[in-house]
Amino acid sequence: MKTKYIFVTGGVLSSLGKGLASASLGALLQTRGLSVTIQKLDPYINVDPGTMNPFQHGEVFVTDDGAETDLDLGHYERYLNVPMSRKNNTTSGAIYNSVIAKERRGDYLGGTVQVIPHVTDEIKATVLSLAEGDNAPDVAIVEIGGTVGDIEGLPFLEAIRQLRSDLGRDNCLNIHLTLVPYLRSAGEHKTKPTQHSVKELLSIGIQPDIILCRCERSISEEMRRKIALFCNVDQDAVFADVDVENIYEVPLKFYEEGFDQKVAIMLRLPARNAHLEVWKKLARDCAEPAGRVSIAIVGKYVELKEAYKSLHEALNHAGVANSAGVDLVYVNSETVDDLSAPAALKGCGGILVPGGFGYRGVEGKIAAIRYAREKNVPFLGICLGMQCAVIEFARHVAGLDDANSEEFNSLCEHKVIYLMTEWYDFRTKNLEKRDLESDKGGSMRLGAYPCKILPDTKAFVAYKKTLVEERHRHRYEFNNAYKELLSEKGMIFSGVSPDDSLVEIMELPDHPWFVGCQFHPEFKSRPMEVHPLFRDFIRAAKNSPGDRTRGKPDGRRSETSS
Repeated sequence: MKTKYIFVTGGVLSSLGKGLASASLGALLQTRGLSVTIQKLDPYINVDPGTMNPFQHGEVFVTDDGAETDLDLGHYERYLNVPMSRKNNTTSGAIYNSVIAKERRGDYLGGTVQVIPHVTDEIKATVLSLAEGDNAPDVAIVEIGGTVGDIEGLPFLEAIRQLRSDLGRDNCLNIHLTLVPYLRSAGEHKTKPTQHSVKELLSIGIQPDIILCRCERSISEEMRRKIALFCNVDQDAVFADVDVENIYEVPLKFYEEGFDQKVAIMLRLPARNAHLEVWKKLARDCAEPAGRVSIAIVGKYVELKEAYKSLHEALNHAGVANSAGVDLVYVNSETVDDLSAPAALKGCGGILVPGGFGYRGVEGKIAAIRYAREKNVPFLGICLGMQCAVIEFARHVAGLDDANSEEFNSLCEHKVIYLMTEWYDFRTKNLEKRDLESDKGGSMRLGAYPCKILPDTKAFVAYKKTLVEERHRHRYEFNNAYKELLSEKGMIFSGVSPDDSLVEIMELPDHPWFVGCQFHPEFKSRPMEVHPLFRDFIRAAKNSPGDRTRGKPDGRRSETSS
């Protein structure tokens, strides 16, 4: 068989970084000339994370084919620079949904449907689908969400146990990521959590081939020998996954450990040298910026950084492209109004208003946008951020005092943002089944759509092309009935759908940099290929007089993007 499989499990506790570890290993294998894909198997019962609260789940990452997926797929794309699809993420809910649909159709010929073999067979088929087609990857990395011992994850673990027998040892590898905490009071690392985690995995019938130890500082050779002895692995198969200043250093740290070399040996992969020049340059550029710029993120999910994960990374990429470190200033939009905006945004070189759903915090976003427009502070509005920019302009420049979105006030006279029913009716009749799989998602524009860029605009200067493709995740659109009026008042619609029916990008010409886009450009930004809108936004913010104070809003949480 061509494709080799690597299964990554986690123990002790969640959020240890299985996604980053998987993406970093994949990147290393790519530098050895191998083609790689990564799949995330999530044990929760939701069919996808599309309707989950960002405070619980974090960001929903959207693929070109319109799948709403786990945020780890963003890591996969950024590290591999390979577009993911709906086959790269599945959940227990999706698996059970498929099994039940088959049972209702009679596919099981009246047999009793059980977790084993029917659910596990469905999981195995999902994993093996990665190797289908003429362009099957050399290596498929499969990350199992959650931790060993979780009840909901047992069918996935049983499925990969069976796959080890089905595929053979030379084609399959089990990597277990576990915590090795450092107790400062005792002055030493503790291996007991790792031992118990591996014991739990062994009780399921899975023997890890490699143990990856998440730790604050590197572990000694003596500690590695102890872990190898008690966990029944080779000593040279115990590796440290040490905390780093910047996540793009992880592939380099793994390489120094010899992690990719051990994987290549155990899977009998071609013996090629890794070429890490671009990763070394990226790490160096991240560590040695020539200057700094502060960016205010005005949103309602600012208490959970994971809700804006791709956004943070896109800003970091743009900072590197402009030789600048990016300091993120989080501003809760529920606490902002026209009076408090100057104090809340003081000293920021740029203001970014991200996407979101629901009315909560919208007026604060509008107040921040008004401040950016009137004070000539570089501004980038994404999805709802663009819609709020349209509302603000309509109210305070075009004189439409009650301008609003139909989402927030269905009774207002001037619905400058609305649910475009004729477009929705067209979708329900003509689009693929994938777009209508859920009640909540049925009216949403999901996935990649083309956008026509007008010449002599900020958007064209950024993209340097007249046609681009960007990813969407929204339900409401700009109301074309107001296009002529807002154009007369100075707004430029620099990006539209190829048939001119949908506004994709708006901007203000008499402003240092004021751009709003209906799509989510952060989903397509890569560390080696920064998104042009983020690049030009950070460039403008870097040169903004508002950043010369280098000040931070009092009492606000600030951090360095990484």
